[in-house]
Amino acid sequence: MTDAAELRRRIQEFLSAYPPADTGRLDFLRARFDAGLAWVHFPEGLGGLGLPRSLQTVVDAELEATGAPDNDPRRIGIGLGMAAPTILRYGTREQKRRFLKPLWTGEEVWCQLFSEPGAGSDLAALGTRAVREGEHWVVNGQKVWTSSAHLARWAILIARTDPDVPKHRGITYFVCDMTDPGVEVRPLRQITGEAEFNEVFLTGVRIPDAHRLGEVGDGWRVAQTTLNNERVAIGGMRLPREGGMIGPVSRTWRERPELRTHDLHQRLLRLWVEAEVARLAGERLRQQLVAGQPGPEGAGMKLAFARLNQEISGLEVELRGEEGLLYDDWTMRRPELVDFTGRDAGYRYLRSKGNSIEGGTSEVLLNIVAERVLGLPAEPRTDKDLAWKDLAR
Repeated sequence: MTDAAELRRRIQEFLSAYPPADTGRLDFLRARFDAGLAWVHFPEGLGGLGLPRSLQTVVDAELEATGAPDNDPRRIGIGLGMAAPTILRYGTREQKRRFLKPLWTGEEVWCQLFSEPGAGSDLAALGTRAVREGEHWVVNGQKVWTSSAHLARWAILIARTDPDVPKHRGITYFVCDMTDPGVEVRPLRQITGEAEFNEVFLTGVRIPDAHRLGEVGDGWRVAQTTLNNERVAIGGMRLPREGGMIGPVSRTWRERPELRTHDLHQRLLRLWVEAEVARLAGERLRQQLVAGQPGPEGAGMKLAFARLNQEISGLEVELRGEEGLLYDDWTMRRPELVDFTGRDAGYRYLRSKGNSIEGGTSEVLLNIVAERVLGLPAEPRTDKDLAWKDLAR
């Protein structure tokens, strides 16, 4: 089955067996996964049909037209956009069958335990240690800026398993059980007043070797799959015209003519065009993904996403004048997702400051674009051949 017409027929058969109006949400999602209509480019038996990635839009459109429930992708974005592609590529058969279905249905939320207080931009310098004891690994360390850790059942984790080799070579990739008694999650309150991020302390956490992804010491290569998919998920999300941050400021411009000035008009026009260019570039990137794994191009998209969000939100605050200085709610809370368009201009302005940090800092992404897209010489690295244990800290 390779064409859209045959796929639509299969979708209609599925809908006849599981009418959305008469089927519970979770039962519907589980049945959709089993029918291969979760992500059609995944293999059969793992939520897919082994079809081209481009046919996923056919499935999504057909089901949306019937009012079928979705899996709340914004709430489980880390699992969908980062954990699942990594598990698919590096996981064992048992790992794929255990984790992918509840991940996709949203029954199990995932988080990412990568960044550390001393290893953010230089992620390969991480110091969280995993020591093997028989068929388990004992993990000790601290992670930080972990979205959804307070909700997560599982985490993708990288830890140092060999301190005697250069930093990129002594890392191993694991799936960590967030219910382990050695896992402690503490909220990090942000400038917005919310605590969507967390710091996570790992004390004697025991991870079975069966939950290792990839070979021992090969975690950096495995992590690149996660990071490339993360940048595509952040910067290359599908949006309609005037979707995202440019939408609210455009509506304010149309509805509030008394706020307009010539200077603001020129800035809005420039940012509107840049937002549309970024949106179309995202469409092109998704078409490239049909042909294979995401590459460094996602870094460019994520760069554009961060810069545009910050410039557009700044313009919106200026356009609204005194209203732009108001803030709706400083209540400390731990949200399930980031809602850029559902809050006021002040929230968008403050929250967008984090866009140039999360998912890889803009400075690091500029290096990636320079070296891996433009082919420019790499920056000198004096620690390239030093053992991790000998690095200055």
